[in-house]
Amino acid sequence: MMGEIYADALAGASAELEYVDGTRTLLEATRWFEPIDGDETMLRRCTGPTLDIGSGPGRLTVALNRRGIPALGIDITPHAVHLTRRAGGFALRRSVFDELPGSGRWETALLADGNIGIGGHPGVLLRRVRELVRPGGRAIVEVDPPGVSSRVDRVRLRRDDVVGDWFAWAVVSADDIRRTAQLGGFDVTDCWPEAGRWFAELR
Repeated sequence: MMGEIYADALAGASAELEYVDGTRTLLEATRWFEPIDGDETMLRRCTGPTLDIGSGPGRLTVALNRRGIPALGIDITPHAVHLTRRAGGFALRRSVFDELPGSGRWETALLADGNIGIGGHPGVLLRRVRELVRPGGRAIVEVDPPGVSSRVDRVRLRRDDVVGDWFAWAVVSADDIRRTAQLGGFDVTDCWPEAGRWFAELR
C-alpha cells in the first residue's frame, strides 16, 4: 500500500506523511521531478560511477547521465523506476540491501532528500553503503541542519482515508553526522550548507 500511495503522489495526488502522534505533513513528491536549489553542490562532487540510492523519479540520476557521469538509480517503487527510465536515466527496482550491480566498485553513493533515514538505522545503512563503494570511495549525504534533534520516527503514508503500513525513518543532524559516519566505517571530510540545505561528504 505504501508504494501505491507514493506512486500516486508522484503522479500528483495529494498525500501526507503521518507520525505516530497524529502530526501530518504534506508529501510534496512532485518537487523531486525538477532541479532543487542545492542539487548542484552534490552533483559536482560526483566524478565517477555513482549510485543514487532512493532515486525517486530520478532527477539526480538523469542529471548525472547528461553530464557523462555513469549513474544508476535504485528505488523500491516501480513507478519511480519507470519515471527515471522515461526521463532518460538508468534505474532498477531494488532496495539498497538487495544484491546490486557494481558492488564494491562505485565511486560515489548519493543519499539525497533525507534518504540517510532509509530503514531507520543510519549506521546500518552506511555500513551497507561502505560495502557498495570502492576503497577510497565517497558518500554524499544530505542531512538536517545543526540544532535539529537526530531521531528515529515511526511514520506512514496517508491519502485521505487510505493508509500504508508504519515504517521507521531516521533524521540525522549535521551535528551528529560524524558519529553516525563512524558507525558505518566512514570519516566526514566536509560538511556544508547550500541553498538552505545541509550536506556531508563521507570517505
